[in-house]
Amino acid sequence: MILDAIGSKKRLLILKMLSRGEKCVSEIMEELKMDGKTAKHHLEVLEKAGLVESRNVGKRKVYRLVKEIRIEISPPPKRKFIVAVSSKCQA
Repeated sequence: MILDAIGSKKRLLILKMLSRGEKCVSEIMEELKMDGKTAKHHLEVLEKAGLVESRNVGKRKVYRLVKEIRIEISPPPKRKFIVAVSSKCQA
């Protein structure tokens, strides 16, 4: 399930964003230039894989990493994604 979740470039970019701290859906939409339906779909896939968790803050839903994840993205033209997932939870 984790491999399916990280099989999308957009989901890897969401994980990279969340590695810098909690984000609400609108922040993810704005930074990655995607609509709400698409952002919510990607976040749902990541949540089902156990990589992110959400909580409600007022009317907003905020997401954060559940597991410690290291993501390295090499610059073009080789564009490689390296993902390391640890079972340690981030507080």
